[in-house]
Amino acid sequence: MSNTIREQISLKCAEQDIPLVGFASAKSWDTPLFDPWVPSQFRPLAIWPEVKTVIVIGIPVSLPVVETAPSIWYHELYRTVNTLLDSNALRISTFLNAQGISSVYIPRDGYGSIVVLKEKPVAFFSHRHAAYLAGLGTFGLNNMLLTPQFGPRVRFTSIFTSSEIGSDLVMQDDLCIKCKRCVDVCPVKAIPGGDYPDGITNKIACATRSEALLKRFISPCGLCIKVCPVGDDRALFHRKDLRIYDEDKKEFSSFHAAWKHVRSYGGR
Repeated sequence: MSNTIREQISLKCAEQDIPLVGFASAKSWDTPLFDPWVPSQFRPLAIWPEVKTVIVIGIPVSLPVVETAPSIWYHELYRTVNTLLDSNALRISTFLNAQGISSVYIPRDGYGSIVVLKEKPVAFFSHRHAAYLAGLGTFGLNNMLLTPQFGPRVRFTSIFTSSEIGSDLVMQDDLCIKCKRCVDVCPVKAIPGGDYPDGITNKIACATRSEALLKRFISPCGLCIKVCPVGDDRALFHRKDLRIYDEDKKEFSSFHAAWKHVRSYGGR
């Protein structure tokens, strides 16, 4: 039964153009894999006691669009991806419910506004940790989940289901190469540069920048995920040469001009 459900969910994700899907047993949260670990009240069983499996889906944000960030282009892409995640997670949970398998979806953010996030810089559930336990990637210095396919340029959400579906294996090889490009590019110095979870991002500083960008209609920031060298999407978009982000490299001046043009319009 579980294999059939897994296959059906994977097929639905393929039909909906969702490239990443993984499965993690709700009980896997009870075995800490590093310290500090997810507090008990943030674990699936504390949120919905009937849950047996957490299904995680991921949709990427396109690298060339992220390269214009902060911009109206990335702002709209981010909103669209969030909407797709919520709507598709709801569709998957509705599909499972129709088969007599009780399921609920978890919203991709879990907070009302940046103002709320500044006051309490955590959501009630971490999709990053869910994606990690579902074998979709490993944590980078920027505290984002890095994936082989898209590096950190991917958004996640989760579906809780009462069906026991086999868990995917946690990824063992660390994808982060410790280049510290994310550390250096952060405009508010929110990334300390230590291995996760010791090097925790200054969430207040990050949220404060996001709040300022939101007032200009060009949030989120996106710089730390733009410069990350990890991800097959770099080959797809011919972005393996990271010198493209160095403003003094004249051979990339056409790209710099294009990004400046996009940033100059659509926001304050």
